[in-house]
Amino acid sequence: MTTYNLLPLIRGIKMRSVIDELRAKNEFQIVDRKVTGHFELAAVCQASQRKSEAPILFQQVDDSQFKVVTNLYGSRERLCRLIGADDGKFCRQWVELINSGGKAKNQNKVKSADIKRQEINLMSLPQITYQEKDAGPYITSGIFLAKDPDRSIPNLSFHRAMHVDDRELRIRLGTSHHLTHYQLEAEKQNEALEVAILIGAPAPYVFAAAASIPKDESEVEVANRISSQEILMRKCQFIDLEVPAETEVIIEGRILPNVKKPEGPFGEFKGNYIPMEDNHVVEVLGVTARENPYYHSILCGSTEDMRLLEVSIATQVYKRLSETLPGIIDVACVPNIMSTVVQIDQKYDGHARQVMLTAFGTNHDFNKSCIVVDEDVNINDFADVYWACMMRASAQNDVLLIPDVPGFYRDPEKDHWGRLGIDATKPWGRQENFERTMVPGSDSVDLNSYFV
Repeated sequence: MTTYNLLPLIRGIKMRSVIDELRAKNEFQIVDRKVTGHFELAAVCQASQRKSEAPILFQQVDDSQFKVVTNLYGSRERLCRLIGADDGKFCRQWVELINSGGKAKNQNKVKSADIKRQEINLMSLPQITYQEKDAGPYITSGIFLAKDPDRSIPNLSFHRAMHVDDRELRIRLGTSHHLTHYQLEAEKQNEALEVAILIGAPAPYVFAAAASIPKDESEVEVANRISSQEILMRKCQFIDLEVPAETEVIIEGRILPNVKKPEGPFGEFKGNYIPMEDNHVVEVLGVTARENPYYHSILCGSTEDMRLLEVSIATQVYKRLSETLPGIIDVACVPNIMSTVVQIDQKYDGHARQVMLTAFGTNHDFNKSCIVVDEDVNINDFADVYWACMMRASAQNDVLLIPDVPGFYRDPEKDHWGRLGIDATKPWGRQENFERTMVPGSDSVDLNSYFV
């Protein structure tokens, strides 16, 4: 059996180990001055991400005891390093990891005293308001851990949570989320659903929560299977769940049955606001944090948000395509997750069209467009992808428009209906006429040795 090493370059699985390694490599941008959580932190993050994929560490946010880290997972290159994708093909390595069939590492249960934690109030967390019209401060990096009420299968998933007070969060659950089904099952029995909200969880938990995993499989099992180390666990104090002991912040609570209150508006990944709606309420029972804690913040719609969403969407498409068709090299979502780009090694005339149709049938919410390119195109660079569209695709022959297909699930006005496919591969039988020019050695030039 093949042995996979999840973290060949970044040693350790807990978030602060990842932070320490990146700081040692001078990859962090450090903000020493005090910033406010009311727009300023998000503004610095957005301005920085326009120029760089570097993670950011805020040393002081308002009067909070927490250091805030953001854009930690905002680079494909870093994600590839985390999972050992040395060839840069994230999807291929990730699918191999989750399908490896390896045994999960033994979970080590530790007493809470073994890893020191302190009880804190919920409102002592950094109160971060991101977008202009957001209803207030939000938790954006929270991984919800819950169990299926019927089969006790644990689930990990990301959900936003609006701060109300020390005892209440309000959350939105999408119709397709497994947690939504868990909550509905508990509500049928007029019972609250116990949840642990993990902020700054170990890296395998982050990947498993972001991934698309069948409902009858456990994301916790996947996290343990792909981890390079044992994940230390502790029992929650107020609910019947076990959580990774090295998580920076753990919020214990219950999603109340038959209770909904106003939540939002909130600026989501699509770059627009989700209006205020009556959404679910989490009764907060207790909060603990590690000593000298870090708080993970994600600006919705940022590169970090897109890369984590891409873990789910791109790998889902890659898995389906590679199981169905030959010549599939890699998949990316650029410039955002509504657009799928597939890199192929053309095998026959019409190959790209079959790829498009198969991709459209894989994910019904996000595949608004599919662009198919050859292996000489950088699918992670939309400028290069668009070059292929302009130089290799015929506007009248290589564009596939499929009308009247439902799009994103939250789309009552049908703004995202329909599918757009573009075959941007070299025309079959005339590939030599579309060979790309190349200057030998340009990729390996050290400009510092030439320019003063």
